[in-house]
Amino acid sequence: MQSADLTLRLPPSMQLPAPEDPLEAFRREEVLSWEVDPDAETVRFLSLVVGDPDALGNLAEDLESVRRYDVTPVDGDTFYGYVEMDLRAADATLLGTFDRPGLMIVPPMVYTGRENVHVTVLGEPEAMAGLLEKAPDDVEIDVQRVSEHQRRSETLAGRLTARQFEALEVAREMGYYEVPRSGELATVAEKLDCSESAASTLLRSAEKELVDAALRR
Repeated sequence: MQSADLTLRLPPSMQLPAPEDPLEAFRREEVLSWEVDPDAETVRFLSLVVGDPDALGNLAEDLESVRRYDVTPVDGDTFYGYVEMDLRAADATLLGTFDRPGLMIVPPMVYTGRENVHVTVLGEPEAMAGLLEKAPDDVEIDVQRVSEHQRRSETLAGRLTARQFEALEVAREMGYYEVPRSGELATVAEKLDCSESAASTLLRSAEKELVDAALRR
């Protein structure tokens, strides 16, 4: 079984038909779960959004297709958003691209801007090949990685080795990530029973993995 990281660039017909101002308030949207109800002609999304929570209400009011929405704040600029809206033909086409035997999406689907969607898919090699062959012609797909499936790509913590995870835990406990910093690298290294250069390498390697995951690299 293989997995692939894909970036989809959506044509205008598949982008959300909304004014630019509300959308600019959203830096990143991670679609955690979705459900298409063809009988009711609706689609439901649950997302974790980085941006202005008030902007979702403004966006919902601008779009006649939104039937219901709800906002649950996480902190000042992060919230869970639930939206139920009319099922557009464009949405059905996009989601239907991945609705194939032997293929599944590994959540979340990550939107960074109006047109860019980052998706990790999991499936048999034949299903993977069929995905690229049968994708809509006007959707540009950039294949960033194809490999045997690894749990690393699914979660932030799952991208780290046990030793990297230990190093982060120790560094946080020692105050290394406090602002301002209250812990020294030497203290972290002593706690990890390694040299300062080794501790620095562990932390920098772990930080790179987390940054890449956050930016969907």
